[in-house]
Amino acid sequence: MKGTYLGEFEEVVLLAVAIRSGDAYGAAIVTEIEQQMSRSVNLGAVHSALNRLAEKGLVTSALGGVTTERGGRRKRLYSVTAAGQRALQEVRQLRNQMWEAIPNTAWS
Repeated sequence: MKGTYLGEFEEVVLLAVAIRSGDAYGAAIVTEIEQQMSRSVNLGAVHSALNRLAEKGLVTSALGGVTTERGGRRKRLYSVTAAGQRALQEVRQLRNQMWEAIPNTAWS
């Protein structure tokens, strides 16, 4: 894969941000990953991955509106950048290419 290396967990978090388009904040991303993968995820690990993805230019964030349910605190909402979209497309292409390269004899 060309460009910035994307670790497995970063890929999963980036996919969850894309899925939750417009409503991608820490707790929602955790819920999305847990539902999609039947895998328990730590909120701190998700925030660390989001920080790394932001440093790589693959996501951006902005503060959402004030909500009473959060005691007046605002959610940090994440979205996938154009570079993040390209990174996901490259990862998908690479994985598909590798799956197609497995000889039929490997499964016998």
